[in-house]
Amino acid sequence: MKDFMSVGQIGKTHGLKGEVKVFSLTDNLERFKKLKSVYIDGEIRKIEGCKLQHDKAILKIEGIDSIEQAELYRNKYLMVSRENAIKLPEGSYYVADLLDCSVYEEGGEELGKVYDVLHTPGNDVYWVKGNKEVLIPVLKEIVLSVDTDKGVIIIKPVSEWQE
Repeated sequence: MKDFMSVGQIGKTHGLKGEVKVFSLTDNLERFKKLKSVYIDGEIRKIEGCKLQHDKAILKIEGIDSIEQAELYRNKYLMVSRENAIKLPEGSYYVADLLDCSVYEEGGEELGKVYDVLHTPGNDVYWVKGNKEVLIPVLKEIVLSVDTDKGVIIIKPVSEWQE
């Protein structure tokens, strides 16, 4: 498991005093209001202020005090330590923990590793790359077990649910 997790990516500057627009990489934009500090390039930075727009956060980050300084941070990721990450309900997983998990059909055949998790309106989808690519809907009827500590996901055989 990763010790640090990305919660956002810095986009454009906002205003003249070093504020930055942050695209959320989490399900809950409100989480930015509770952030006290983040890591940027491995360096801890205090969050001095936060405003929310409909789809992004505007943050004032310690040490970024001008539009020129803010521009240097464009596209950088905001990270939090795992112990400061939001606790998830049982049966929910961080995408970072699912990536590179080996996916097996019930019965033992390995399909490959989780390359990405796609978010769709109905359910998430595991994008698995191995000998071939497979898109696996994250549904209880298909995904039988997930063990992120061991890096293993067990699913029903593809032939039983894929048309």
